Amino acid sequence: MRRIYSPTVGAESWQSLLADPVKHWRTGYSARTLAHCWEAAEGLPPEIASLFGADAELLIAIPEHKVSLRDAGRESQTDVFALVKSNNRTIAVAVEGKVNESFGPTIREWYVDPSPGKQQRLALLCDLVGVKCPPPDDAHYQLFHRTASAVIEADRFKTDDAAMVVHSFSPVNRWLDAYAAFLNLFGVAT
Repeated sequence: MRRIYSPTVGAESWQSLLADPVKHWRTGYSARTLAHCWEAAEGLPPEIASLFGADAELLIAIPEHKVSLRDAGRESQTDVFALVKSNNRTIAVAVEGKVNESFGPTIREWYVDPSPGKQQRLALLCDLVGVKCPPPDDAHYQLFHRTASAVIEADRFKTDDAAMVVHSFSPVNRWLDAYAAFLNLFGVAT
């Protein structure tokens, strides 16, 4: 994983950072929509700023930020990793963009006949996010590793807090129920 980041020159700069720059860079899909939104905001997009308070300030945003999950498995590629300052606190924020795409496989689908590596990863993710292992079968695996990314980066950057935010552009709140179920694991209601 590289540790040197270069500034963007607009939304189009984000395309080359994608796992599949052709497939994932389409009008109406999250990667492109998120890039245009964040670039146009020149700071925190208003809907994200509102989550952190009136004085929320974007310190840095890194598109398609890869985070090692402290095991031999694949890194978690966060759509946007941001350091946000609010109320004299610094927050490590993992942002997952969505339009109509799902959160991918559920734990049940991802954990079929788990290898020792998958068993180790799931235990690690649950430990990092503070959820009993194994988590509910219908929870989405992606939400666990994105949240763990925020926790890991909060530790690495010595921030006060960590947050995982889904930046949704769905006009019909698609997948809100899946996100709400995930938040419910932490006693958070939507």
